[in-house]
Amino acid sequence: MKNEILGIHHITAIAGNAKKNYDFYTRVLGLRLVKKTVNFDDPNTYHFYYGDEHGNPGSILTFFPWEGIGAGRRGTRQVTEIGYSVPAGSLDFWQKRLEENNVIYNKPAVKFGERYLTFLDPDGLKFELTEAQTPDSRPQWETAAITKAHATHGFHHITITTNKMEATAAILTGVLGYRLLTTEVNRSRFITDAVAHAAIVDLVEAPGETIGHLAGGSVHHVAFRVKDEATLMYFRDQIVKLGLNITEKIDRNYFYSLYFREPGGVLFELATDNPGFTIDEPLEELGSHLKLPAQYESNRTIIEGILPKLD
Repeated sequence: MKNEILGIHHITAIAGNAKKNYDFYTRVLGLRLVKKTVNFDDPNTYHFYYGDEHGNPGSILTFFPWEGIGAGRRGTRQVTEIGYSVPAGSLDFWQKRLEENNVIYNKPAVKFGERYLTFLDPDGLKFELTEAQTPDSRPQWETAAITKAHATHGFHHITITTNKMEATAAILTGVLGYRLLTTEVNRSRFITDAVAHAAIVDLVEAPGETIGHLAGGSVHHVAFRVKDEATLMYFRDQIVKLGLNITEKIDRNYFYSLYFREPGGVLFELATDNPGFTIDEPLEELGSHLKLPAQYESNRTIIEGILPKLD
């Protein structure tokens, strides 16, 4: 198999109140809690993984909910929007659902020929629901309130805001295998042909905008998908050749990863498909149990006493 980037693997963001985050994403948006674990570097903080039924790459949105954290500020050197793919004709349903749940949103508009609806989560994280022109056959997670006619399919795109996009675009095209598809005003759309979905990165060039502040309601990093560890290390070599700092391979239990900061300031991760989320829970029980990294298992009772209650 070719060494290639297979679109977006997952996106990790910062939240405040854990229960509010859990309720919003499982109830209002209807995502599945695929994994309930803790931050590798801060075991007294949850790490939530939301996605489709199987936790497929391209559907996984993760959060570090740090209780009491202040609000972030969108700006340059950040991922400023997360786009989900939704079925054609579903935006009226979503607009009504957001209204019923007192969610801040904008009415549907059109971008690159696709209808989309913008909203903010409880911490101010910005999302877009997009009726993609390319039919999306990825599996959906259904709830009693959100059926297949309206449920999300996984990621459609991310948006990175930058003062000057040239260096970031060079990483996308020269290393990660993306190509420029089209530009509208100051927004340039890059796409990979390696996968059909979760394949889009938009770069918004805003020369005069201030640098964003990373805190509650901010994206911490975006992870790009590779098939396996051999491919992961291939890309590590490519990034090292560019003179960029990149971590050694890290075992995140559910995937192996590398981290580097692209020249525009956004933290990028490369993450493998293997071993997946069923390594420590059967499919039907995903997200049902608190799963701890091995180094924290001996402190389970203490950690469980500190973590906020979700019920």
